[in-house]
Amino acid sequence: MARVSGGIRIEPVTEDQLEALLPMIAAYQRFYEVEEIDKERNRSFFSRFLAPSKHGMLLGAWRGEELVGYACLYWHFNSLLAAETVLMNDLYVARDRRREGIGRALIEASAAVGRERGAPQLEWVTAAENRRARRLYDSIYTDRGKLIEYELRL
Repeated sequence: MARVSGGIRIEPVTEDQLEALLPMIAAYQRFYEVEEIDKERNRSFFSRFLAPSKHGMLLGAWRGEELVGYACLYWHFNSLLAAETVLMNDLYVARDRRREGIGRALIEASAAVGRERGAPQLEWVTAAENRRARRLYDSIYTDRGKLIEYELRL
């Protein structure tokens, strides 16, 4: 399922590629101010999304042999639609590769995965202060303001 867009190859991350992805996952976690980044916990957690997986999928964006971005998709249930949807829980592009269309290409590839699974929609959230990402997201989707997300720390 490799997709090529503007010289960027997007494909499911393999077991052999997971080590290259772990530093990018840590960078994503630092962006969201995760206090304790644990490489072994990340390796264990994210390996469950290596294709084929009943939990989700990791998509890597590659320029040649360089990993330049990734998306982590979760197979997700939506009770309002009474259907399985796809939650794009993570989307990250290397800092020096932003504004090259990689984020948009990852969203398009994620949507294609959802369509292939028969999902009625692709869902995602971002931090309110993540203005750069929101510009991209707003160009793809207009917030209808129907739902507010809450989080309760446990």
